[in-house]
Amino acid sequence: MFKILTLNNIAEEGLRRLPSDRYTVGADETQPDAIILRSHDMHDMDIPESVAAIGRAGAGTNNIPVDAMSTRGIPVFNAPGANANAVKELVLGSLFIGARNICAARDYVKALDKTGAELSKAVEAGKKQFVGFELPGKTLGVIGLGAVGLEVANAALDLGMKVVGFDPKMTVQNAWKLSPGVQHVETLEDLFQNADAITCHVPLIEITKGLVNRDRLALMNDGAMVLNFARGGVADTAAIIDALDSGKLHAYICDFPTPELIAHPKAVVLPHLGASTGEAEENCAILVAENIRDYLENGNIRYSVNFPQCRLPRVNGHRLTIANANVPNMVGQISTCLADAGLNIEDLLNKSIGPVAYTIVDVNAEVTEETRHNIRAIEGVLTLRNLGKPVT
Repeated sequence: MFKILTLNNIAEEGLRRLPSDRYTVGADETQPDAIILRSHDMHDMDIPESVAAIGRAGAGTNNIPVDAMSTRGIPVFNAPGANANAVKELVLGSLFIGARNICAARDYVKALDKTGAELSKAVEAGKKQFVGFELPGKTLGVIGLGAVGLEVANAALDLGMKVVGFDPKMTVQNAWKLSPGVQHVETLEDLFQNADAITCHVPLIEITKGLVNRDRLALMNDGAMVLNFARGGVADTAAIIDALDSGKLHAYICDFPTPELIAHPKAVVLPHLGASTGEAEENCAILVAENIRDYLENGNIRYSVNFPQCRLPRVNGHRLTIANANVPNMVGQISTCLADAGLNIEDLLNKSIGPVAYTIVDVNAEVTEETRHNIRAIEGVLTLRNLGKPVT
C-alpha cells in the first residue's frame, strides 16, 4: 500500500484517482510515500525520509523547498494549465472592472443613504465620477505566454484588443496554440511601450522580481492598467502606488493584498482568487493525483518542476528508477552494476534537466538487494526505487 499525506483539503474527485486497494490517503498519514498539497508552506516542515514525491494541486511551487527536494532526489509535481481557464476568466473580468470603474462605482452606490427622488438624483450626479473606457482598440501586453498567458492573449484578441506578448522561453506547443494575431516582442520595454494594460503570468523567480518597475511603467500610456494574478513580488508595489497617485496608472488589480494596496482607492485587491473555482480545484487535483500515481507505480514523470519529463511504457520487465547528479558516465556505471549481476537490460530511458538526471531501466529478472546496494553506492546517485514488475 502507498501512503499519501495531504496537507490541505484536496478535491475529492482527484483523490478518487488513487484507488483504495493500493492507497491510503489522509492528513494523519505517517511515513508517507508522497505528499499532496495546495497552499501549505513546507519550507519549515520536517519532510520524512519516506517521501518519494511531492505534488502541488496548482501551478506555482513557491511554498515548496524545490531545491532541497532536488538535492534529495525527490520530484516536485504541479498542475500547469489545469487552472488556466479560471485565471483567464478572472483576468478578463478584471479588465472590464478596471476599464469601467465598477468597484468604485459599486462602493459609491452602497454608501448612498437616500430614497426616492433624492436617490435618483444622487445616482445621476455621481455617475460622472466613474466614466470609463472601452477595450476594443486598446493595447494589452501579456507577460508570459504559458498555459494562462496564451489563453488570455487569445481571448483579449477576440475582444478586439491589440495584443502584444513577451515570453523568451515559449514552448513550441504553446506557439501552435497562440493566435497569429498576437504580436510577439523581443524585450519587456517593447511590451510596455504604449500599452494601455499589462497582465502578468510568470512565476516569481529571481529574474521576475520587480519586473513591473518604475522605468517600465513610465513607458505605458497615461491612464493605463496593470493586472497581476501571477505573484505579488512580480510588481514593485511602491512604484505601482506612485503611478496610481500620479495618474500614470488608472488602476491596479491584483490577487495579493498588502496594507498599502488595500488602502489605495485606485487598487482593486482580491484574496488570491485566481484558481478559486470548483472546476479548477478538481482539475488540479486530478492531474496531480494521476501523475503522483504514475510515478509511484511506474516511475514515469510528467509535469515536474525539478525533474525531466520521462515516460517509458511498461511491458513485462523488472523496473528500477534512479535519480542522480547530472554528471558523465552515470548510465555506464549503472549498466555495469546490472551486467555484473547477470541482468539484461530490456529497455532504458535517461533524461536530464539542470543538475538532475533520471533513469528508468527495465531488466529481465528481479534485482537483488545486493545489486541495488551497489548502484546506490555509486557517487552521485540520489535515490533508487525498485518497482518490480508491472501491477495488473
